[in-house]
This record gives sequence, C-alpha cells and structure tokens, in this order.
Amino acid sequence: MPEPLVSLTWTDHVTGRRGYLVVDRLVRGVSSGGLRMREGCTLDEVTGLARGMTMKEALHFDADDEHARYIPLGGAKGGIDCDPRDPEAYGVLVRYLRAVRPYVESVWTTGEDLGLTQDLVDRAAAEAGLVSSVQAVYPLLDDEPAARRRLADAFAVTVDGIGLDELVGGCGVAESALAALDRAGVARQGARVSVQGLGTMGGATARFLSRAGLKVVAVADIKGTLANPAGLDVDALLAARDAYGTVDRSALREGDQELPAEAWLAVDAEILVPAAVSYAIDASNQARVTARWIVEAANMPVLPDAELLLAERGVTVLPDVVVNSGTNAWWWWTLFGDIGADADEAFAHTRRSMRALIELMLARAEADGSTPRAAAHALVADRLPVMAERFGWYR
Repeated sequence: MPEPLVSLTWTDHVTGRRGYLVVDRLVRGVSSGGLRMREGCTLDEVTGLARGMTMKEALHFDADDEHARYIPLGGAKGGIDCDPRDPEAYGVLVRYLRAVRPYVESVWTTGEDLGLTQDLVDRAAAEAGLVSSVQAVYPLLDDEPAARRRLADAFAVTVDGIGLDELVGGCGVAESALAALDRAGVARQGARVSVQGLGTMGGATARFLSRAGLKVVAVADIKGTLANPAGLDVDALLAARDAYGTVDRSALREGDQELPAEAWLAVDAEILVPAAVSYAIDASNQARVTARWIVEAANMPVLPDAELLLAERGVTVLPDVVVNSGTNAWWWWTLFGDIGADADEAFAHTRRSMRALIELMLARAEADGSTPRAAAHALVADRLPVMAERFGWYR
C-alpha cells in the first residue's frame, strides 16, 4: 500500500516524551482513529494501527445500503510513549493535543484507546483548546447540534452501571466469536474462553460471552492470570477491577487460581481473546496455544510469522481489523443517526453488522483457500476503489 498521507513525531519539551500521529488516508477529507498511551509506543506501531483503521472503516462500507447515513472515513492513529500511570502523563497528553490541534480541528477524529479513557481524552482536549476530539467530522453532519446531543446522550447511557461506550466494542468482539462458533457447529454452552486483559474491551467481551453461555476459564491482568477450569465469576471480577483493568485478588473465590502472566495463552480453551497489548503472540509462544480460535480484541496482538505457524496447526485467527471495529463504527452510527442513544438498539445493530462481516470474511477465506486476515484484506481491496470513486480519496 502507498505511504501514509501524514506521519509526524512530536517531542514534549517538558519531559522529553515522544508522541506520534499518522494519517493513513482521508475520505471526504477526514480520518478516524483513536489515541493510545503506553510505555514503548513507537511510530511503526502507530503507522500499522492507522493502516488498520483505514481497513476497519472500509469494511463497514456497504455500497448497497442506500439508507445508511454513516459513510466511512479514512484511517489515522495517535500514540504517546508514556506510561498512563505516570504522574506526568496527563500533562503530556494535554501538550500533545495542543501540538496536534490543527489536525484534530480539520482532518483527524480521535478518542480513547489503550491506556486512555474517553473522559480523560475529552478533558485534555478541552484544556488544549479543542471543541471536541471529533470536531473534524462536524462539517459532514446534516444537523450538527442534534448529532452532538445524540452522541452525548449515548455516552451517558449505562447498563448495570457500565457505560454503553465501554460495552459496545466487547459486544462486537463477542459476536465475532459467537459467529465463528455457530458457523463451525460448535455449541456455545460451556465453550471455554481465556481472555488477556480485563480493561474496557476485554472486560466487556468476557461479560457478553459469559452471558451467551460460554465459560470464561482464565483472565489475565498486569499481576498475572486468574483461572478456574469450572469457570470464573466474571461479574465479580469486573466489579473488583480498577481503572486499568487490574483485579483486586480479594474477590477470588475458592477454586480460583493465581497463575503466571503468560498462563492465559496455554489454558485449555476453545477461544483465546487477546485484549490487552499489541504483539502478545509471537513465533515462539504460539506453540503453547491449544485453542481453536484466537479472536483479536486488541490491535495487532498476533505477529504475522506466528499467525502463519498457527494456521499450519489449524488455529484460526479472527483479525483485529474486523473483530474490534465495533467501537469505532458505533461512534459514527450514533453521530450520523443510523441508531439512537439506546443500549438495546446499539447492541442489536452491532451484532448484525459484526456477524455479517464475520460471515462474509470466513466465506471469502474458504472460497480463496486463505486465512481470514487475507480475506479481510481482499474485501478491503474490493471496497476502497468504490469509496474513492464516490467520496474522494486522498493519499
């Protein structure tokens, strides 16, 4: 693929920390992609994530849906090399947003990602002088005030005390896993799941899968892996986690085990859900995987060479560009008015869209004799020229 449209590196004059912004493509003059903060974040990482956002946007483009108000955008991503727990992290975030303010105002719509919550991004954006982290898309809206109220109302919706914005992405990941199980004829009831990461995405995914009858037998956080072959109490663990997804061990029940951090990878389970960091599964540790499916809730958790080795062993990787695209799509479905500020409507729309994408991708992979990731790339290649012809495409 061509080089990104914009690729820049910023250095914080106070701490020396570095931040990055990559705009991979613009469609209708705008791009979409979150802002992450983690120790060790690199420009290469952000470049790959930005390209992935271009794919996620394109995959949610349906040329035959004449009633859809959301027309996908281009892809972008931001990243800051800083531990979000660092006392200086918030100041770094504000100064980064001040530095990239012209891009946020005109071409880059952004929001929460790894290490950052939407509340924190919104607060820092206001301090940096921005109207909103998604203000670049406002000129594309038919009724900006109504759209902004609708999105604000959606962010105020809670389900069992958890924000809708924190749940909808996990709903999409869970539906991806369920679609794969259903297509393979594997019963949901009692199917075992291991999840790496109990933050926003991992926690919501575990919640939806357990409610669908699957058994979450392991979850991993920064302190290690919690496991129980009989199934963990997902609701209790979610209630006992902190803002970073770390579980208070006092919530463990008799029979729950504390295992090393990497143990989540090798537990007996049908489904693995890496939902924490990129590059979690490599050519070496992939040999420990016994699951049938890896469902990528995190961005880029399985390295390419590991994916090839897994495929040779019959392990199917459902790629991040499809699996975790639900959060981004939900923002735009809501803002553009395809759905309202309602949890049931959001979950139903997410489930329909994600199941259709998974079915389409797996059917394409089967027809082409390829991996699901290769099939997803093929679907994107089919859609990008149509988007370019209809809406404009800027490299």
